[in-house]
Amino acid sequence: MTGVEYISSDMIHKAELSQLRVELTPWDLQLLLVGPVQKGLLFPKPQHENSFINHLKASLSDTLLYFPPLSGRLATTEHDGEKVSFFIDCNNTGALFIHAKANGVTISDIIEPVYVPSIVHSFFPLNGVKNIEGVSNPVLGVQVTELVDGIFIGVTANHSVVDGTSFWHFFNSWSAISRGLIHLPKLPVFQRRFFNSINLPIQIPKSHVQNFHDDFVVPLCKERVFHFSKQSIVTLKARANAEVGTGTTTTTNQMVQISSLQALLSHLWQSIMRNKNLEPNEDTHYCFIIGGRQRLHDLPQEYFGNVIKNQKVTMKVKQLLEQGVGSIALEMNKVIAANTGEDFNKFIETWIASPELLKIPTISSRTLATSSSPRFDMYGNDFGWGKPIAVRSGSANKFDGKITLFCGAEEGSIDVEACLSPETLNALGNDEEFMDAIITN
Repeated sequence: MTGVEYISSDMIHKAELSQLRVELTPWDLQLLLVGPVQKGLLFPKPQHENSFINHLKASLSDTLLYFPPLSGRLATTEHDGEKVSFFIDCNNTGALFIHAKANGVTISDIIEPVYVPSIVHSFFPLNGVKNIEGVSNPVLGVQVTELVDGIFIGVTANHSVVDGTSFWHFFNSWSAISRGLIHLPKLPVFQRRFFNSINLPIQIPKSHVQNFHDDFVVPLCKERVFHFSKQSIVTLKARANAEVGTGTTTTTNQMVQISSLQALLSHLWQSIMRNKNLEPNEDTHYCFIIGGRQRLHDLPQEYFGNVIKNQKVTMKVKQLLEQGVGSIALEMNKVIAANTGEDFNKFIETWIASPELLKIPTISSRTLATSSSPRFDMYGNDFGWGKPIAVRSGSANKFDGKITLFCGAEEGSIDVEACLSPETLNALGNDEEFMDAIITN
């Protein structure tokens, strides 16, 4: 495959100026030193090839009217020379829009290979830019790449401004406006009045954000998308719950129900670690993100920003490989169930007292980390010429052990994008026990 040819680059502005200033919360600030959210959709080529780029630019400008932070920049205020605070200055500096072509590349070149072609990463703008660099770089970047028979719309959004829920709220809104929707049914909420217990802006030591260029080098990895049908997920969930037992209850006498996603991730964790040469008594970890909107009753679902915290489950390799999927999923279930709205509020208080910025760690081969969610509406994004064919992610925040979740094109199905060492990914694809769960009828 040839490379990507860049045709034009523009800044897209919303129609009206805004004086809005949005403070960053601890949920946002913790992400300053990592990479952005990068997700993109593959579409068939529009019939009106000569006008769709201008149409997308115009509809993006109209959408930014509802999402002013995305046409702004991060800004800082220094306090006493030793501390700094961050906010979003909705100054309408503009969102980046790149028009590109991947000459000779077809839809089948993207979706048919066993491994995700490396050219997909070049379908996204602002590669290599950390969130903290949103002070001098666009908060939002869009790249529309023309293929021979399709287009790819890649979106890069500053992760200190959006989490997955806010990202897809914007994406869904843009596609709806592109189709002709005049008024959005769900408007984003930017107010931070829900944080009455803390004083905004939050000041953090300047030393925490100085010299943010780290030495982390992404190891040689490959990516593969594994498709789990609705029936295969139903089978995994039933198996997990059967292993746990219908009579299992929590300490509060609530009946335990292993979810479809918990069963799937447990199967994935066990299968990947089975295909590594690990010592039985080593610890292995599964890290995942827990959302807070459902747990914080005072926070509207349309709240725009991050409402997430990281959690992990740790088991010995021997324990992980010898137990059934149900027992592994039960451990995940316990960790997730233990996270309440009170825990999210406590996280804010603890973080302010001792700020800690996340970094892409040099993760050991014994750790998996999951991002994104199959609950996000990805295949409903019709810009006016049909629904997407596939979903892919960019290079940001990738490492050996990164698992990205997408909903499948068929209702109830899930696509798992696994970023692993070539050896592990090849072994996983040849693991009959793992693959049998995928092809269950």
